[in-house]
Amino acid sequence: MEAAWQLARAGIAATIWEMKPNRKSPAHTLDTLAEPVCSNSFKALRVESAAGLLKEEMGRLGSLCLSCAYECAVPAGGALAVDREKFSQLVTDKIAAEPLVTLRREEVTKIPATGTVIVAAGPLCSDALADDIQRLCGDGLRFYDAAAPIVTAESLDPAHCFTASRYDRGGADDYINCPLTRDEYEQFHAALRTAERAHTHDFDVYEGCMPIEVLAGRGADAIRYGPMKPVGLRDPATGKRPWAVLQLRRENAEGTMLNLVGFQTNLKFGEQKRVFGLMPALAHAEFVRYGVMHRNSYIDSPRLLGADYAFRTREGLYFAGQITGVEGYMESAGSGLLAGLNAARRLLGQPPFIPPRTTMLGALAHYISDPNVQDFQPMGANFGLLPPLDTVIKGKRDRYAALAERSLRNL
Repeated sequence: MEAAWQLARAGIAATIWEMKPNRKSPAHTLDTLAEPVCSNSFKALRVESAAGLLKEEMGRLGSLCLSCAYECAVPAGGALAVDREKFSQLVTDKIAAEPLVTLRREEVTKIPATGTVIVAAGPLCSDALADDIQRLCGDGLRFYDAAAPIVTAESLDPAHCFTASRYDRGGADDYINCPLTRDEYEQFHAALRTAERAHTHDFDVYEGCMPIEVLAGRGADAIRYGPMKPVGLRDPATGKRPWAVLQLRRENAEGTMLNLVGFQTNLKFGEQKRVFGLMPALAHAEFVRYGVMHRNSYIDSPRLLGADYAFRTREGLYFAGQITGVEGYMESAGSGLLAGLNAARRLLGQPPFIPPRTTMLGALAHYISDPNVQDFQPMGANFGLLPPLDTVIKGKRDRYAALAERSLRNL
């Protein structure tokens, strides 16, 4: 969507080929475009964070998805989270209303041999197209991604939850917190470790969205120091910090559906209901969507792509999105924005636009195109990608603020 939008803004007609609704991946359910299939959060908003800086840069370059996200935002503390269906519908409506963009609801099984082409098939492209991409790119790399369950708000036990944001950041009712005592946590942890998982072929590495049951297997306190960390929260019923806490975030604007934050899972559906129901607040929870695991694929971009997302050995061919090895919704959209912008500049006889490495967009583009990267793994926005400042700033908050200020100035 971002790539087509940039082409249209440059006055160039573009055609989007989309296989939905005729065919859908195992993770997609909607007929509309730009459907979020994992979390509904686009991460932090504050510009002094890596995710916030990325969004600020994208906003200045005219991002379609970012503007739609702001219109469909739901309360999420200091993060930008969206009503999943409204966001997808709004992007679809914007694309449909753009006269220079044509939408064709057909599956593509082979990369067109000529013309200006952007492969933005996502990490869940169909098997036929994946085979053709592998033919072009050589041996591909694959990993798996997991999505968290969603429950109805009315099915929670109100006696075992309270509303609060960690450290009181954001609105007081942005998150619903479900506290656990030590005994409750240990019972839940033990059940989680031994629960039956759904069968998946050939996966043992998780990037970005590690299943909660895999994390639980790394130690008794692994999830208590991870997604169930109680730091920054106080249970009003006891006046004390809980031993562990499950946080729930709104999945839609009305707040009738709630996402189990950090609880991506590959447990069988019946096991999800049984094990998660051991937490007092979820004893009678109604699951509107169980957690699922789906295949994600990405190419060996450092050997195949330039920092403008152009394929090195074929003029006019670009890749965009998570298939390039960027990790995350906004990172994927940002890569599409740059691929579309650079495809347009090429057609207009202009040199490529590659943001400075000091920007988050530029740092990600450099990472996925750096031939010196040997063990290439997907990467999301983080300040570790940026070159260091000229002066040493000891405080992390001040250092991040300085990095953000430099990024936006250079952009």
